[in-house]
Formats: sequence, C-alpha cells, structure tokens
Amino acid sequence: MVDDKAALLDQLRIDRTPTPRQQGADRWRGWLIGISVVVVVAVAAGIWVFAAARDGIAVHAVVAKALAARVGGGTATGGSLLDASGYVVALREATVSAKGIYKVVEVLVQEGQSVKQGQVIAKLDDTNVQAALEHAKAQVKQVGAALAAAKMAAADAQPIFLRNQKQLSEGLISPEIFDASKASYDAAQTATLVAEGNLAVAKANVDVNQRYQDDTIIKAPFDGVVTVKSAQPGQIVSPQFSGGGGIAKVVDMDSLEVDVDVSENFITRVHPRQAATITLNAYPDWQIPAEVIAVIPAADRAKATVKVRIGFKQKDSRVVPEMGARVAFLDDAPPSRAGASSPASGALVPPEAVQTDGDAGTVFVINGSLVERRTVRLGARSADGQIILTGLQPGESLVVGDTSRLRDGSRVRIVQ
Repeated sequence: MVDDKAALLDQLRIDRTPTPRQQGADRWRGWLIGISVVVVVAVAAGIWVFAAARDGIAVHAVVAKALAARVGGGTATGGSLLDASGYVVALREATVSAKGIYKVVEVLVQEGQSVKQGQVIAKLDDTNVQAALEHAKAQVKQVGAALAAAKMAAADAQPIFLRNQKQLSEGLISPEIFDASKASYDAAQTATLVAEGNLAVAKANVDVNQRYQDDTIIKAPFDGVVTVKSAQPGQIVSPQFSGGGGIAKVVDMDSLEVDVDVSENFITRVHPRQAATITLNAYPDWQIPAEVIAVIPAADRAKATVKVRIGFKQKDSRVVPEMGARVAFLDDAPPSRAGASSPASGALVPPEAVQTDGDAGTVFVINGSLVERRTVRLGARSADGQIILTGLQPGESLVVGDTSRLRDGSRVRIVQ
C-alpha cells in the first residue's frame, strides 16, 4: 500500500529539468545584465568627467602676501635673502681636569659662577706629591753636603800637588811620589764635578715635584662662566678615564657665536661681513644684530650644506651656549635715506604652495577658472612662509596643497 502511494506521488511531480533551449536563454540573459551594468558605469563616469571638466578640478587657494617693509636698510625679516637654523656655540671653552690620577679634596665653584683667569677652582689630594717633594728637598741637602766635602778635599789636595810639582822640578822628589799626589788631586777635582752634577739633578727633581704639587691646585684657564660641575670631594678624577676626567667646564661668554648649515644651493647669497640678524628660539621677538664671520670652505656631502659662522654685534647675558637660533642673512642694498622705510620686493606664500627645485620653484597661479603654471625664484623660508623673490606679485591667488592633477591651463574650482 505504501509503495502504491509513493508511485502516485512521483507521477504527480512536475519535471523542472531545464531544456537546452532554456539553458541558452539564461546565459544570454546574464550577459545582457552584465553589459547593462558596464554601460551604466561608463555613462556615470562620463557624466562625472564632463561635470569635472565643466566645473573644474577642486582646489584650495591662497593669496600671496606682501613682505613687511624694511627700515633703514634694515633688520626686519622682510629684508632677508636667506634664513638658516643653527645653535649658539662658544669659540673658547675648556673642560678643566687633573693631569693625572688624583682624589678631589675640595671644589670651590658652582655652576653658573663667573671666574677669573688664575682663580682656584678645585684642590686635589697632594699627600703623596708633598711627600715626594720633601724627599727631593732632602736629597738636595744631602747632595749639597757631599759637594761641600768634595770641594774641601779638592782644596786640601791642591797645595800638596803644587808643592810636589815644584819639588819634582828641583829634583827633590821622585816622579813616583809626584804621580801619586797628582792622582789624588785629579780624583778630588773629579769628585767635585760629580757632586755638582748630582746637586743639579736633585734640584731638578725638586722642580718636578713642585710642579706636581702645583698641579693639585686647579685654576681657571681664562675668564668665563662655569657651565658644568662634574666632580665632588672624594671623587677620583683622571683625563685617562672616559666619563670621569672633568672637574668643571668653563666657557668664555665673550666668544659666543652662531653656527648654521646653509644649503649649498643658496650659499652664493652669503659672504663674509654680511649683515644678519639672529633670533633665539627662547626669545622669538628679540632680533639681535649680527654679522657673518666666515663661510667655511668645506661642504658636508651627506647633508649638502656649508657651515657658516655668525658673530653677535651685541653681547647679552641672556645668550647662552647650545641655544637654538635662526639667522636671517640680509641684503646689502643701501637705504634711500637714513631712517626711511623701503618696501620689500617679492611675496610671501605658504611652503605647500611651491614645488621647489633648488633656487627655483613652480607655482600654479589662478586666473579666473584657469591656472597658469609659473616658475618663480625662491628666497628664504622661515616660520612665516616661503619668500618668492621674482615671478609672483602680492595679491595674486595660487593653488595650495596637492597639485599633481594640475597642468598649465587646467580648469579649477576653488573650494573652502
């Protein structure tokens, strides 16, 4: 009975196996759908490209600013031909240390204290040196006594030698007796000379030990300020051991200058005795008059820079070694009249608006809805922006940011 019901149900099922004709129709339907999708995407892309071409490439714009006026040939940043960063360094500084291995007994200075040349900075343990000095002095006394005895013996032998010499000439004594007296006399003279040499050696030994004694008193080599105190009483110091040799560091504050690295692409703008201004990172509103001391005739291959030394024209206690500094190298154009203000040529723009290539650069100037690719001559770059010396006027608008999609004559659309 169950088998009959199953057979009846199988007869009632609908056969849904696709025929070859239906399979072909399904494949064509899939191809048509895929082609339709591609066409729709292409049309959308075309519409987007057309809209972009019509409305322009979206860009950000910035207006070139005029440089600040330069007063009296001046010291304002607007008169700068080139800016460079560096550090304050001391031309004369010394790490004062011991000449040998000593124990520190006393340190008489503190960090920040001014010292004069010859002033005692520290005292070292001199017990061994003092003992050696006393021993050398005792040797001098001993050798001096030996010299006195030798001179006395020579003085006693001289009249005997002279008497025997006279008696020999008169035939009163034999040559053998004369030779014996002469040998005694010569020995006494030689002993005197040896004693004098020993005394000179002993005195020299005293001088050596006296210098060792003097070396235990550490003095300032020149006028300056103690910037580092690296030893304490009881510490062993020696210049032979790394990390433990120094007692104090003295810096001559009158020898401070600024050393900067200038790109070799711009080194032609710098020359000795050129006017400059120094701005310390610690005092950004304080411009210090300065002058180029020298351009070091050697380049750093790794950094492609040349070292330039700049000297301060005004001394100030606020300037200390290792301070960060920014130097503005000024042009040499004389002012039209004393105290007059002369407008600075060129324009100031954000660095992101310029594609630099050495001493030149490229900007895209906006003229209406189109851009113009323009080559400009670059000036200094500072915290305020990039100075354009020629090729761009203040008030002109230019593209800032990504310019990889732009070409000369491209249509643009300014966005905020």
